[in-house]
Amino acid sequence: MHTKDFLAQELEKAGLPDMAERARQGLYHDYLSPLDFPSLVLDSDLQKAARRGNKAAEELRRRHHNGEFDASKAESDEWAASPEGRAAYAMLAKGGTKL
Repeated sequence: MHTKDFLAQELEKAGLPDMAERARQGLYHDYLSPLDFPSLVLDSDLQKAARRGNKAAEELRRRHHNGEFDASKAESDEWAASPEGRAAYAMLAKGGTKL
């Protein structure tokens, strides 16, 4: 099972269907998300849900901090072989970007 789908499944179980849908779309995923820091957004969203009283969100946040929902090695390899991944590696090989 793809890690985005595993996260979505766990969010559904926790009573967080809107977050589950975002997970299915890849918003929280290390390589599929259009966000620069999807793991920080997941953490923030879980923290907000926990503050609203969702106890399961607290547990999911702990699991997130332990890396349970991080992309798998296979997902990492797939991204590295993609045009986006190859372009990123090429940029790094040329010295990266200057800020």
